[in-house]
Amino acid sequence: MAGETPISEQDARTLRYLKWLVTVLTATMILGLLSIVVMLVIRLQAPASAPPLPETITLPSGATAAAFTQGPTWYAVVTRDDRILIFDRATGEIRQEIAIEIAP
Repeated sequence: MAGETPISEQDARTLRYLKWLVTVLTATMILGLLSIVVMLVIRLQAPASAPPLPETITLPSGATAAAFTQGPTWYAVVTRDDRILIFDRATGEIRQEIAIEIAP
């Protein structure tokens, strides 16, 4: 065609190489984005497996609950008098009592 400047063979190879790099980068970005979307979909569809809350909790005399947490076979109550009471889920009995020492 008239008015076009011919390019050297070296420039043509460089342009082909750059085109290949851009194509690979585009494919990598698309695969990365698809991977993130798939992981989010899988993660968000996972069923919640939290154990059920106990019907009632019987605290020792004078104890007032401040916080609650639970695991598969136990649940714990943090009391306002700085103790952690760990209960057995099956029996409801106290497994362990931990005194919280607050540093001055």
